[in-house]
Amino acid sequence: MQVTTTINETKELIKKWKKDGKSIGLVPTMGFLHEGHASLIQKCREENDIVIVSDFVNPTQFGPNEDLEAYPRDFERDSQLCERIGADLIFCPSPEEMYHDPHAFVSIDLLSETLCGKTRPIHFKGVCTVVSKLFNIVTPDRAYFGQKDAQQLAIIRKMVLDLNFDIEIIGCPIIREEDGLAKSSRNTYLNTQERSAALCLSRAVRTGQQIIQTGMDAEQVLAAMRVVIEAEPLAKIDYISMVDALTMQPVERVDRNVLVAMAVYIGKTRLIDNFSYEVSL
Repeated sequence: MQVTTTINETKELIKKWKKDGKSIGLVPTMGFLHEGHASLIQKCREENDIVIVSDFVNPTQFGPNEDLEAYPRDFERDSQLCERIGADLIFCPSPEEMYHDPHAFVSIDLLSETLCGKTRPIHFKGVCTVVSKLFNIVTPDRAYFGQKDAQQLAIIRKMVLDLNFDIEIIGCPIIREEDGLAKSSRNTYLNTQERSAALCLSRAVRTGQQIIQTGMDAEQVLAAMRVVIEAEPLAKIDYISMVDALTMQPVERVDRNVLVAMAVYIGKTRLIDNFSYEVSL
């Protein structure tokens, strides 16, 4: 496995692989890899000749007073995980390598104005910009993203469609701990009491999945989920919403394919979870 830190070095390697007719898969990450990332890398390994993992904590997707400086990093551990699964390259640039007095950004409207975009207004502009840059640097055939970040996945699919990127976007299922908590690098922020409290998110997801039916009012589902979260003293709801699975716009009834998503603060740590529901015809 190779490691590159510069854009030029990365492009040279990719040029050689492309010349040899190799297919290339990309797994964009912010590092501190866990089993969720591992599942993306494994899927990428199964479907491509060359597997590239980007390991970059992207500053442009963090707002003021967010956790950019505190965000966990452990490149040695990331390297071991990537090598074990069979990645061919880790691209690990510095912020200075990726951004030179930037004035060009990529932003998707409408889809980015709800859910996480409402409370983190610059977040998806930063995500779309860095993903576009990675797509231009790596020129992959396929790119892999987790469904835990369902809004991000929908936005990237729309960006690829609108901007004519010749890349297949593959969404991979949420990976959970044995007790149901969705895997997240931010889980490391939780103390023992908070870790236990965080299980209210997956309990709320299960509650929603059990009661949702085609044709019912969205509020019936959301109210039942709110009850679960509000029963946990350490939890503070940022949002619990039901949106159209394609447009990310709020819906009042389950009359189309929907995403039910939430962001909840456990102490000071903001966690997300979701589930999708396809209407029965």
